[in-house]
Amino acid sequence: MGKRDYYEVLGVSKEATKEEIKKAYRKQALKYHPDKNPGDKKSEEIFKEAAEAYEVLSNEEKKSRYDRLGHAGMGNNGGGFSGQGMTVDDIFSSFGDIFGGFGGFGGGRRGRRVIKGSNLRVKVKLTLQEIAAGAEKKIKVNKYDTCDSCGGTGAADPSSISTCSTCHGSGQVTRLTNTMLGQMQTTAVCPSCGGEGKTITKKCTACYGEGIVQKEDVIKINIPAGVGKGMQMTVEGKGNAPRRGGVNGDLLVVIDEEEHPDLIREGNDLIYNLFISIPDAVLGTHVEVPTVDNNVKIKIEPGTQPGKILRLRGKGLPEVNGYGRGDLLVNVNVWIPRSVNKDELKIFEKFKDSDSFTPDPDKNDKGFFERMRGYFE
Repeated sequence: MGKRDYYEVLGVSKEATKEEIKKAYRKQALKYHPDKNPGDKKSEEIFKEAAEAYEVLSNEEKKSRYDRLGHAGMGNNGGGFSGQGMTVDDIFSSFGDIFGGFGGFGGGRRGRRVIKGSNLRVKVKLTLQEIAAGAEKKIKVNKYDTCDSCGGTGAADPSSISTCSTCHGSGQVTRLTNTMLGQMQTTAVCPSCGGEGKTITKKCTACYGEGIVQKEDVIKINIPAGVGKGMQMTVEGKGNAPRRGGVNGDLLVVIDEEEHPDLIREGNDLIYNLFISIPDAVLGTHVEVPTVDNNVKIKIEPGTQPGKILRLRGKGLPEVNGYGRGDLLVNVNVWIPRSVNKDELKIFEKFKDSDSFTPDPDKNDKGFFERMRGYFE
């Protein structure tokens, strides 16, 4: 079963304001709060689902991408907390201010903010065929990943990790300073542990206490049909891992397009420049034109004028995450030869004196096409 629509999860419309989204999330979060529903796994899952929806819809960039691409634009896991295996404590760390002062929930859980690793950016070039159908790509990246030897802790063994005695695990220290206006309280990063809340007495020899090592990873991504050049997709949690625990950064995938030998993209429409001979323009013909899928045969009516546009509906590119599809626009050009032989020259000399070849848009000589067949066939 796929993920539920984020707007449905929070019970808001797509036009909801940021404040309405926050209010709706707070209502859901308080209703299914783990402290209010101890031991209820279903409530906890709904709580995480609401946090995932809020994490996307409260961020303007992610919300815009979700509105255009749906869950596909949020990465392979749909983006958000439950897709990355984040715990309830992680949610409190990120959105703890939502719960403060409401029924006393979450107060004991709020602590250091979860550290996030840096993002990676890659460019993926697609053919028009891949854009039309969607594509699965495997991307090889060099990135920082969790150290296998220590599990990302940076310590040689678990006994080497201890709670910081200076900040008692909070990662912060509070100081009282006497000023002429009275005592002033300030909070700063703990100087002993650097804000991590723990100290390591014996470091891991594989990562030298960093908790991360450089690795090569192959990441599979699914690109929806209809994407365009410059569009960006986010695969959440596939970026660099942070030092000594936290949440991985994201992989940002920028879309590029390979130039097609025959077709030109204009939004979701495709343009094909068709060249036909003078006889074919005069007498009419059938020709094959390319599409992203295969060649199709079209009819050129007798007397077709240069610059005429023939529209093949539904032969363009699909809308991203939508139901519409663009058209193929065939731009008809009449090829004028640069040189002709003697026999051809005589034919064209006759045309010079013919009334049929005198420009007159209102003239409709039905017998003209039959007379011309004698020259060209």
